[in-house]
Amino acid sequence: METKKVILDYKSALIKAQKHCAYQERSQQEIRNKLYEWGLYSIEVEEAISELISADFINEERFAMQLAIGKFRIKHWGKIKITQALKMHKITPYCIKKALQQIPDNDYVNSLVAVLEKKNATVKGKMTPLKARKIAHFVQSKGYESELIWNVLKTDAFAS
Repeated sequence: METKKVILDYKSALIKAQKHCAYQERSQQEIRNKLYEWGLYSIEVEEAISELISADFINEERFAMQLAIGKFRIKHWGKIKITQALKMHKITPYCIKKALQQIPDNDYVNSLVAVLEKKNATVKGKMTPLKARKIAHFVQSKGYESELIWNVLKTDAFAS
């Protein structure tokens, strides 16, 4: 089944984009893609983006902070994976850095420990180098830094 491309005029697309942004934080890139999807031309898309920014419907910094905190608290993502997600939205390095600074260091380490403990409970057997590698690999896929993972794995809590 083929999806039809929705063609909207500039004013209708702008109103629809405002509603889309009011529902939840969006990045400029998400809105830009939507506007193209709705049949606007390049000049109209950039003009609409400018209007949405001026009216504070789009705010890259606010979006970056919300995505970073949300992915950290809900999905327990590490900073590497959060950074990749923000880069996919074409967020500036400044906003990425500011968003990552919103994650308190002690909460970050506590989250890492919780993810490690949860994975440790699912991998059977005593803590061997192989088991430690399996756990570390899983936690790396969640976006945590390797050095930090191994530092926590070397503590007494995981030595047994």
